[in-house]
Amino acid sequence: MAEGGLSEPRRRSVQCPSAKGLHRIAYLEWGDPRNRDVLVCVHGLLRSSRDFEPLARELSSHFRIACPDLAGRGDSDRLPDPALYTVPQYLADMVTLIARLDTESVNWLGTSLGGLVGMALAAQAGTPVKKLVLNDVGPLIPRAALERIGAYAGERQVFGTFDEAERYMRDISTPFGPHSEAQWRFLAENWLRRNADGTWQPHYDPRIGDTFRASMPEKDMDLWHFYDAIGCPTLVIRGAQSDLLARGTAEQMRSRGPKAKLVEIPGVGHAPTLLNPEQIGIVRDFLLQGETP
Repeated sequence: MAEGGLSEPRRRSVQCPSAKGLHRIAYLEWGDPRNRDVLVCVHGLLRSSRDFEPLARELSSHFRIACPDLAGRGDSDRLPDPALYTVPQYLADMVTLIARLDTESVNWLGTSLGGLVGMALAAQAGTPVKKLVLNDVGPLIPRAALERIGAYAGERQVFGTFDEAERYMRDISTPFGPHSEAQWRFLAENWLRRNADGTWQPHYDPRIGDTFRASMPEKDMDLWHFYDAIGCPTLVIRGAQSDLLARGTAEQMRSRGPKAKLVEIPGVGHAPTLLNPEQIGIVRDFLLQGETP
């Protein structure tokens, strides 16, 4: 947008309650604050709000966009009790965020964990979600994929240099698929924070990984009861090599619940980063479908 610097994000925060007190959720807001057409973008387990920057810049002329850092990530507060790092708490926080945005309805884009939160919200009676984009996540999650993520989630990593940290991040993020050097750098910058002594470490509370592993299901995670309760138009984006969203599950999502539209991204596993124009275009076309120009 040309006027008022509306293509740049505004840093905001909102206080949210938990069983152990209040915590602050930080979020970046893009686009015209008067726009009643709102898009909420929520990141994956160990990522942050800044991952959506290229997409938000592209879509901020159409939507007011809010990209939160889930509790314990990025600029949001860490929770006093790590047992609170669960979908019910994230869901409650996002309901508070939507109330702060002062809107009756939202479009929702969620990657991985962000998609699980969106799926749970869209399944509620009286949900504010009018369109839902699930980025490489569905209602049946293989335990093997959860174990793969749990193997590195929340490791107490400290790196001597940024380049060393970026190499490690690239290694664990291989399923993201091919990216340019600039894109890998961007992803690493969003993942890291510099310490006072000059070392680098991931931006999130490492106790998130402890809770993730402690709550590992004995078998595949089955959330079909949530998905089948969704009534809004839904888009499923699947990395063609994803181990978290199996092709069979994605195909079932086309015929059950909201009967989602399915798009596969070739050469990518878990999860598409939505940095490339082609991937951003998939989201844009779905969200604007049926909208008046």
